[in-house]
Amino acid sequence: MCSRVTYLGPAGSVITGRTLDWFMPLNVAAWALPSGIERDGGARENSFRWTSRLGSLVVTAYDRLSFDGINTAGLTANLLYLASSEYGPRETSRPGMSVAAWVQWVLDSFSNVAEAVSALEQDPFQVVGIKVPGDAPPTAHFSLSDISGDSAIFEYLDGVLVVHHGREFQVMTNEPTYDEQLALTDYWVSLDGAMLPGTERAADRFVRASWYLSKAQDADDEVMGVATVLSIIRNVSVPYMRETDPEHPNISPTLLRVISDQGRRRFFVELTDMPNVFWIDLERLSLDAGASVMRLEIDEGPVRAGESSADFVRMDAPYDFSPEA
Repeated sequence: MCSRVTYLGPAGSVITGRTLDWFMPLNVAAWALPSGIERDGGARENSFRWTSRLGSLVVTAYDRLSFDGINTAGLTANLLYLASSEYGPRETSRPGMSVAAWVQWVLDSFSNVAEAVSALEQDPFQVVGIKVPGDAPPTAHFSLSDISGDSAIFEYLDGVLVVHHGREFQVMTNEPTYDEQLALTDYWVSLDGAMLPGTERAADRFVRASWYLSKAQDADDEVMGVATVLSIIRNVSVPYMRETDPEHPNISPTLLRVISDQGRRRFFVELTDMPNVFWIDLERLSLDAGASVMRLEIDEGPVRAGESSADFVRMDAPYDFSPEA
């Protein structure tokens, strides 16, 4: 499922957009989470634990899995489906973390990509699978980008973490593994745009996103910057089709698109079945330690437009992660 693009604009602007593609509704909500929250990673045994150092705005599925978000330092994380990802047999001597908690831990813990890469390369925990509605394999990879324009892609292949770290890693989709996606794209780049692959397959989406991003205009204001990113991720969105294939959830209709303006700390949402774009300004949320946890209904909420931070509702506690299967 999904496609992700990070746009590096003039004057240091960094804007990351992604599609969320899936074959069934996900009951999507946004959570405003202050720093200082104690967390449990959701493993059955020897679960990884931490306390959030930074406040964050995250988007969840079923109030159980964080798949996107931005923290108060402008670090953005995006979780995408990857069928070939393998976390390895569970070793209970190592702390375990549910894949549903991966994004939240990163946003809670790090201000930039380099910090996260350094920590993850120390192998602090083992990612463990969860039961996914629709019985899709609980496998994923994820990307990070920060306000400097730095990016990283993280994949577990045969139980080993593989990291692609650098400003050049601006595009990400699903299958195949990231190194193969880069190699496949070399051929299409050599055609210099004379022909682009047009299907909904992940590899084709990767090529189109990469090409259009390379030709994107230099937008020096937020409206045109966000519009530029939105135009690219709309181009790689998957339409609603007569049939969907749950065995290939990486080829599913696009349910929504989200964009993080990382320097300005604004988060934009566009639902496929709604007419408007709305956004959330992190500066209008209380994300310091001791503040209330807040939640905003997204795909089952009312039609929203404009800045929507005032629509959040106070919650008694943060969401819990889907536990290890």
